[in-house]
Amino acid sequence: MELSNLAFLESYTLSEKEGIMGAVLVTDRDTKPVEFRVTAPITPTNFQRTLYGKVLMEHILVELISAPLLNAVSLDLDLIIVRNPLFLSTNDRQGVRVVRLFDKNETPSRESAAKEELFSNNGSNSKVYAEISKNYEGELPEIKSSLKDIVESRNLLEPFERLKIACEQVHQQKMGD
Repeated sequence: MELSNLAFLESYTLSEKEGIMGAVLVTDRDTKPVEFRVTAPITPTNFQRTLYGKVLMEHILVELISAPLLNAVSLDLDLIIVRNPLFLSTNDRQGVRVVRLFDKNETPSRESAAKEELFSNNGSNSKVYAEISKNYEGELPEIKSSLKDIVESRNLLEPFERLKIACEQVHQQKMGD
């Protein structure tokens, strides 16, 4: 599996009144930006909170954030990388694999059965793991192998920091209008 275009998909809670914003940063294999997309903030109503209950956040992340963002990306994606385990449900709705990265201080998601250590974060003692939805666990070793060259020179958690700052800047610009 050749990885040319990586998508970093994330969501950010602004505040209860301002809602949840989603963003995707598409990069080349060196994690240089190629494309950026962001959603308007999504604010569920009290009625939606009642109807969806505990599945509201998964509905927002998968149906209202990831699907529109990934459909709007103009490039062919090779891999989608996420931090929030709820995004793993996107695997059932996309033709491109979604893998979650997490460090040793975080726990694997409940739905995930497969977990692989990816790298020791550029020589530090911080271990980073990858996991995938149970239905696709057989693909995780190939994904890990495809990421090997990239993770030797790049910290794949770092683009999420860029995404957070970019979302904050977009939100501040909209608030200033």
